[in-house]
Amino acid sequence: MVKKQQVGVDCQFGDDGSVEVRQVLWNGRWQTVGQGRQWVDGNGRHVLIMLPGEQVRELILQPDTLCWHLLDPRQRQKIQAV
Repeated sequence: MVKKQQVGVDCQFGDDGSVEVRQVLWNGRWQTVGQGRQWVDGNGRHVLIMLPGEQVRELILQPDTLCWHLLDPRQRQKIQAV
């Protein structure tokens, strides 16, 4: 089972559907993030982000609920293979 944590995301969507993530509400604090690549698959829109301390994480926007989830870093390979 893939472990996900629901998080708040401050972002802006482009006309083409791409997203620019600015901040993530994680552990009770808004944290400014850097953004890497993004893609869409059957699980939703995925966005790679870098948290303070150079922690790379993956955000997923679920299309059916429009909720953002932060994927447990140990689970990234499992969901990408789905």
